[in-house]
This record gives sequence, structure tokens and C-alpha cells, in this order.
Amino acid sequence: MTISAKSPMSDVLAEFPGAQRALFRRYHIGGCSSCGFQPAETLEQVCQRNNNLNVAEVLEHIKTSHEQDAKVLISAKELAELLRRDPSVKLLDVRSREEFNATHIEGSVLLSQTVMQEILGKWNPHQVFVIIDHQGKQAMDAAAYFLGHGFDGVRCLRGGIDAWAQEVDANIRRYELA
Repeated sequence: MTISAKSPMSDVLAEFPGAQRALFRRYHIGGCSSCGFQPAETLEQVCQRNNNLNVAEVLEHIKTSHEQDAKVLISAKELAELLRRDPSVKLLDVRSREEFNATHIEGSVLLSQTVMQEILGKWNPHQVFVIIDHQGKQAMDAAAYFLGHGFDGVRCLRGGIDAWAQEVDANIRRYELA
């Protein structure tokens, strides 16, 4: 798909899943109801109503952010190999408590306020840790938070626990959220 100024935001987000995070980080667009956008709105329209931003620059920022996001992702098979080589790698699960209790990767910890305080206060910011969600859609938001706080060892499981269940451990129960 070729994204242009005339592309609806739904297409922009389909092509670049981290586009909303990238737009919010640099331009404060899309993070709340006052700065949000509609799926049918074009990239050009969003830029026009946000101080006439240069569409080419905004699109370049989205593409660059997408490339940076890709560097943070790790496949299920790569993670399995990493854990085999280095069992000290930490797994941080950002799903709900109910999802975690239903099924999780052995050794992972559920993100809670207590765990968050431990990470920010005690974890080595250069140590690799992998964030796990359901299907790989929310983990990047958590990774962006930790990257912003200097944790350069953060990675995200591409496809989430669902990919892990498909590619590595068939004993992990797959599920769908209603």
C-alpha cells in the first residue's frame, strides 16, 4: 500500500501500526479526544487542522518511527532462542490479570504498580527484557514508555502470546477477546 497525503488515517494506521504513537510523541496528535482524528480523515486534513503541518515531514516521521519500532520487535522463535541462551532475560506481561491467570509464558511477570516501581527503581536499563501482550498490538506502547525512561534493552514479542502459542509452545492456550 502506498500512503500519501490523500490516504485516510485508517490506511495510515494499517500500514504503520505505530503511527498514532509517533504522531502523538512529536506533534501531540491522536492521544486524546481534543487532538484525535477520525479513521476517514486524510493525513492531509489532520495536518491542516494541526497548524498546517508539512505532510511530507509528518509522513517521513511516521515512516522513521515505524522503522525504529521494527528494531524493538522480536519473533517468538528468536525469543525462544534468546531464553535458551540466557535464562535471565525477563518477560513482562502487559495483559490483564484475567488473561495472565488463564495462560502465560512460564517465568513471565504481570505488570502491576509494584512491578513498575521495581523496574524503574532497580532494573538495569541496559538489560534485555521482553514485553508480552495478546497479539502484539499494545506492547509497543509499553515499550515506548520504557524507552522514554532510558530502558534501551526493551523488546516486544511480535504477535504477542498468540504467536508464542502458534510458533513455540502449543501448550499455551490461545484465546480471543470479545
